[in-house]
Amino acid sequence: MSARLEGLTSWNADWADLRVAVLGLSTTGFSVADTLTELGAEVLVLSESASEEYQRLLPVIGARLELGSLAEPPVSLIDFAPDVVIASPGFPPSHPVIRWTQDAGIALWGDVELAWRVRDKVVREDGTPAEWVLITGTNGKTTTTQITATLLAEGGLRAAPCGNIGVPVLDAVRDPGGFDVLVVELSSHQLWYLGLAAPEAQPSPHAAVCLNLADDHLIWHGSAQAYRDAKALVYRNTRIACVYNKADEATRLMVEEAEVVDGARAIGFDLGTPGPSDLGIVDSIVVDRAFLDDRRNSALELTTLDDLRRVGLSAPHIVQNILAASALARSLDVEPETIHRALQQFQLDAHRIQVVAEHSGITWVDDSKATNPHAAASSLRAYPGAVWVVGGDLKGVDISELVAEVGGTAGAAIVIGVDRDPVVSAFRRHAPSVPVYEVIAAETEEVMTRVVELATGIAGDGGTVLLAPAAASFDQFSSYADRGRRFAEAVRDWIDRGSADDADGSPEAR
Repeated sequence: MSARLEGLTSWNADWADLRVAVLGLSTTGFSVADTLTELGAEVLVLSESASEEYQRLLPVIGARLELGSLAEPPVSLIDFAPDVVIASPGFPPSHPVIRWTQDAGIALWGDVELAWRVRDKVVREDGTPAEWVLITGTNGKTTTTQITATLLAEGGLRAAPCGNIGVPVLDAVRDPGGFDVLVVELSSHQLWYLGLAAPEAQPSPHAAVCLNLADDHLIWHGSAQAYRDAKALVYRNTRIACVYNKADEATRLMVEEAEVVDGARAIGFDLGTPGPSDLGIVDSIVVDRAFLDDRRNSALELTTLDDLRRVGLSAPHIVQNILAASALARSLDVEPETIHRALQQFQLDAHRIQVVAEHSGITWVDDSKATNPHAAASSLRAYPGAVWVVGGDLKGVDISELVAEVGGTAGAAIVIGVDRDPVVSAFRRHAPSVPVYEVIAAETEEVMTRVVELATGIAGDGGTVLLAPAAASFDQFSSYADRGRRFAEAVRDWIDRGSADDADGSPEAR
């Protein structure tokens, strides 16, 4: 890397005339272009598509836009001769433009690296930038990020949830109001790009957590090992607390292998009795044995399972998210009473273990955000015996292990999506006693209507219908939110039509 790039580690560095190519024009790409033009860099944005709003705004902020195929490096990029290429996280390592950039010896950054380099634009009263808390994992990232930010805010800290949660880190860094803590959700894609960062541009967070690890995004990364290695980068250079899941050996190993700042502590969490330096559960009380002086002989009460049950937060995987978030908050001195108070007000996002209706003895649960097997397994454990709505785009992941592990606990399975055959085959091999039904619908509008019709004839009084697809949604829907919304709408339509009285009997299983 050139000496000039090594020096670009603050907002007040000399960014003028730096030639930067930005790949992709979504929310992240625009935040990168907006930041760089404000810094005085020369910016070329390349994207295969862009909203009308971004096409209108780019010339206003002083960036150039070229729309067109990126199946190979365009001539305009080569002629531009960028000093740096900054890619949106959707671009995998195998992408032709990414390969060209690396083969040409051009610096390749992600948006999070840029945000760390310019994190001093807005500083706190003591003249220092906001602390960073990093959160990743195969599942539960967004929920844990939201809970952590809620706990910190209740504790009087100005906290911003950002990153993969939907608000670009650069927008939080540049917010003129300023923050005490950035709670940064990181995808494995963003972490892969951080793995390329030079030492002076590597984040050094106050605390970090990898919640869990299971196969996901294997096509993007190329292998399970590459995915794991990207996730492990979340702990690099952590200064105070490396929080890990005691029930997931992979996360403990990540902490053991991480290069951290001297003095950083390993803080474990799980649903069992905690040891010293852990958070866990004793006699249905959620406790902290990590952040107190006499942690070998005592514990601090944070909340109880009964209190969490009253506010709809008692599903086991949600409790794990709460434990992780509490550990992060405690590392920043948020008091136990504050955590208890904040949790009584917290509400989960839509499409995350959301009860959308209870009618005619059937409970309908939308967990459309369970887009991989690991997340779906957690949902099924929370609702044993449910009619399980499963399937979609499996993203190259083998669902057999999920079905073998928890598929037999389902009362029945309704299979949707483009990858139905592997799901049906997995049930035949690993859970043959579970009735399996397929929804073959040509139109998106028909899918959930047929699901509800089938489920109504299957679920008995006191039964649950659980949408936990274990798959991506883009084969039939525009997003997991669209999938969940259509499920809820179909349930409401069924209720309006007179519910179970209109069902035409139990359907025939495949």
